[in-house]
Amino acid sequence: MIRINCPFCGFRDHSEFTYGGDASIVFPDLDASSEAWIDAVFHRDNIDGVQRETWHHVHGCRMWVVVTRDTVTHEISAVEPAHQGIKLVLEAMTGLSSSDEDQQP
Repeated sequence: MIRINCPFCGFRDHSEFTYGGDASIVFPDLDASSEAWIDAVFHRDNIDGVQRETWHHVHGCRMWVVVTRDTVTHEISAVEPAHQGIKLVLEAMTGLSSSDEDQQP
């Protein structure tokens, strides 16, 4: 079982979330070629190790988060809001970066 430390709700089972995909993808400009979009949307590396992923907390706060997870062990080393503005507000309110709170008690 994977437990994700949602920055908004605390530790939750992964079944409350839906996987959104690789968070490292840089999408092309809207007027880019079809080939560029096909490459961005459909061609993925199958990473064996640590990767950044987007997850949507569908059955919770409904926020998008970026999870840094080892695809071999499923160990999560960081969770942060996907939106930079929300991340900055949370850090200002708590005085902590979201990665400081990722360790499960």
